[in-house]
Amino acid sequence: MNLSTLSASLHAPGTTKASPSDVRRSNRALIFSLLFPSGSMSRAELGRRTGLSRVAVSDVVGDMLAEGLIRESGLEHTPGKGKRGTLLAVDTERLRIVSVDLSQAHLVQGAVTNLLGAEVRRAERTLDYANHVTIETIGELIEGLIEDDTVIGIGVAAPGVVSDGVVKRSTVLDWRDVDIKTPLERRFGIPVSVDNDATCDMLTERFYGQGGPNLMFVRVQRGIGAGVLINDVPVTGERHAGGEIGHIALDPDGPACPCGKRGCLETLISESALRRRMEGLDAAGRCTVLRRAGAYLAQALAMPVGLLDMADVCVYGPPDIVNDDFIDAAQEYMDRATGSSFHAPTTVRRCQCGGDITLRGESIAVVRDHLERL
Repeated sequence: MNLSTLSASLHAPGTTKASPSDVRRSNRALIFSLLFPSGSMSRAELGRRTGLSRVAVSDVVGDMLAEGLIRESGLEHTPGKGKRGTLLAVDTERLRIVSVDLSQAHLVQGAVTNLLGAEVRRAERTLDYANHVTIETIGELIEGLIEDDTVIGIGVAAPGVVSDGVVKRSTVLDWRDVDIKTPLERRFGIPVSVDNDATCDMLTERFYGQGGPNLMFVRVQRGIGAGVLINDVPVTGERHAGGEIGHIALDPDGPACPCGKRGCLETLISESALRRRMEGLDAAGRCTVLRRAGAYLAQALAMPVGLLDMADVCVYGPPDIVNDDFIDAAQEYMDRATGSSFHAPTTVRRCQCGGDITLRGESIAVVRDHLERL
């Protein structure tokens, strides 16, 4: 995945001419994207891949080496006796990121990671029965994680609609217009990124999982969220509510939802809703519940899959919920709903990125935002 496509810093066609700082920002995002997460290239190869001049590459690379974003990692292997170029790679030793995950029930999780999202330190704060999260809770967790001045950014992943550091609406957290960014930046003096949890999960699947540049990602846990990549660009929507499929009403006569409607997808297939429905059932009964849930998900996704011609749907959730029964039923419904002579089958599959998917994805978001700053 190209990190430069995740940057919102470039001028769109037809706008005023890009400033030198815009060009410099674009160049370093482009170079870093060719090395992230596991690339290794010489300056000459970076020049060939980017089309930048030798002087431009040398200038940007020099700054990134000094900053600690990249490192020299040895010499390239070339045939013959000519001079071998010095290879460059992402530096995993010098800079750190603090990521916080607000998506878990009864728990706020945090970790210090390197630039690739690998955990260095970890901390948790348990919540009361009501799952009440406060900015102070988040701040205390971060306070215990930061030990030095190598942290380049703090990232917070939250369920719900997120815009410019504010959680506009989260039925899971029972939040409306909660500003996370401002108080945390004031407290720690470090840039803060706030992102939707499902979008973070999708970034992890794209960089470290099996996702391609066009991907529909669904998170099935306390709530139901989704992320969409089109040509490696996340689609967030005009009001930053893209992916909020949990509040699509599939059954107007169904269970009441905190959003005010009835029969929303979140009330039908969230982890808590399904566990309540399966309580006391035998294996056959649980299978029936999960197959119906998989069909509900495919019903909600069939229209956008057809509209966008998506070939890959990845579903993340607890393995006893998002299991073979769930996925098989979703695949069967999707095939019936979208299959045609001009639409190749869409694959519905289970995400296998593991339990730290959100923290790791938030670290990617922090790196993306850091690249936009000079």
